[in-house]
Amino acid sequence: MAHIYIAFVDTPGIFAALIRKFLKQRYIHVVISGDAMLDDAYSVGRRNPAIPLRAGFEKEDKGKILSAFPMAAYRICELDCTLEQKQKIMGKLHNDYGKRFHIHYAVCSLPFIVMGIPFYLKNQYTCSSYIAKLLQENGIAVSKKHFSIVTPKDFFECREMKMVFEGFLSEMTADRLNRVPESVSVYE
Repeated sequence: MAHIYIAFVDTPGIFAALIRKFLKQRYIHVVISGDAMLDDAYSVGRRNPAIPLRAGFEKEDKGKILSAFPMAAYRICELDCTLEQKQKIMGKLHNDYGKRFHIHYAVCSLPFIVMGIPFYLKNQYTCSSYIAKLLQENGIAVSKKHFSIVTPKDFFECREMKMVFEGFLSEMTADRLNRVPESVSVYE
């Protein structure tokens, strides 16, 4: 059995506040990683944490996030998968990172998400729609919805996820050497 990790993020900002109000939950951004410490983590979101208007597919940089949002709250959950699924997922993430400037944030799809109407433009995703599509393509379903209307709330409500950390990013990085979540294999 292998694992992938889904991190739920709460960061400040006007856009984030609007999403929080709509979803009625604290965590409004979703990140996918091959490890619980988010060293190899990706999302469709801000290219620079301090600039919300430039968004697309990016590798998460904990240092930049800590600089921009020292009080960013995280919940990291583990999702079971096969080793083959994990390898395919991580391969796709690494491949997409190589063409990251061709993958954009799907601003046009936001009204369709609110109405619950599937809508997809090539290479345009929200943080949750990208991850939902990637998981669905690899036989892992977190929701029965079309990937284009999956929200962070759908991930949050997925019963197959097991929480391995909840707290501030600063706590996670400060405790890095002292605390590895119990359910994480150091050999993975």
